[in-house]
Amino acid sequence: MKALDGVRILDFTHVQSGPTCTQLLAWFGADVIKVERPGVGDATRKQLVDVPGADSLYFTMLNHNKRSIELNSKHGTGKEVLTRLIEECDVMVENFAPGALDRMGFTWERIQEINPRMILASIKGFGPGQYEDCKVYENVAQCAGGSASTTGFPDGPPLVTGAQIGDSGTGLHLALGIVTALYQRERSGRGQKVSAAMQDGVLNLCRVKLRDQQRLAAGPLSEYSQYGEGIPFGEATPRAGNDSGGGQPGRILKCKGWETDPDAYTYFITQAAVWKSICDLIGRPEWKDAEGYATPPERLDKLNEIFAVIEEWTMTLTKFEVMEVCNPLNIPVGPILSMKELMEDEGLRATGTIVDVDHPERGKYVSVGCPVKLSDSPAEVVRSPLLGEHTEEILADVLGYAGEELSRVMESGAVGEPTRTAAE
Repeated sequence: MKALDGVRILDFTHVQSGPTCTQLLAWFGADVIKVERPGVGDATRKQLVDVPGADSLYFTMLNHNKRSIELNSKHGTGKEVLTRLIEECDVMVENFAPGALDRMGFTWERIQEINPRMILASIKGFGPGQYEDCKVYENVAQCAGGSASTTGFPDGPPLVTGAQIGDSGTGLHLALGIVTALYQRERSGRGQKVSAAMQDGVLNLCRVKLRDQQRLAAGPLSEYSQYGEGIPFGEATPRAGNDSGGGQPGRILKCKGWETDPDAYTYFITQAAVWKSICDLIGRPEWKDAEGYATPPERLDKLNEIFAVIEEWTMTLTKFEVMEVCNPLNIPVGPILSMKELMEDEGLRATGTIVDVDHPERGKYVSVGCPVKLSDSPAEVVRSPLLGEHTEEILADVLGYAGEELSRVMESGAVGEPTRTAAE
């Protein structure tokens, strides 16, 4: 039994933010019915294509464990089918432009009439306000949510991060909102609207920077490198380079092989509790009790010197050897792992975080599995559906169409042409 067995999701999402949410629910056992435009489907099916004639990795890695139905919601029969789907499903998830559902004739009021228990979950770029009608992509969300202004080095421009905190991050937030609404429905019997704005999601992930913004009123932020270097603070939380956000000085340092390997680096934190062990490790035992080095406040104006000496030591070892030496001493370090290294990591494969998936058109590919592990409901990664692969199956098994009625719908043009299955 899966955790979300019996929950049926009507998936009107596309690209990344919404599909991230619905894929997570599918991994937990929900029956996710992905509604796609006939003959076209999700735009990402044909974006960044690497295997001619096959769905892209962009699509396949965001749409595991789902069923696909082609449906023209502007067609009369299509509206009939959509109405039936709303009757049968528990949750509708969408990330359309604002007002798109209303223009289709399915306002929140209409959806409630059809199914009072329906939960309508939406992702938008911004919440209500002056920007609510603006179009938002990943990097726009990172910039508007506070991430970019606090990422990079103090003397450089704002930077976005490679982690998709705007799209996938907001999808994760929405998944939590959906499960919470389902739980409340068990007591109330009513559905409700759930919304997650990308700006809000990014800001939530940047909360420590909002913390620092308020701390500035009490004076400079002493854990930032610029404090020890005597660089004045402005009115807003600054970019902090690779400083640790938790108050313990940290830097990314070169390791053996850095000249040819762009990822031969480690993250090293000079945590106060292990300062003496660090001094012994790097051959500076005199620093343990020396004036100007013995306590964290004394070391703030010497961090460049201290990390330079530590880096002399890390450069004699690989990033993995640094970890092997430091971990038994409780010194916090972490290797900079490339996507190639992560893809080949045996530990991640053993836990199902990295998985191999077979696809009928593109063959085997590597994907990320469910990042959340349930002991009684392990997630199994099933390949993404071909466009419209389950159209007839959904019409028959979910909506009960049969015989002449099923033929009428299949031949109406509202559900696209019959799509080949994997077996075919």
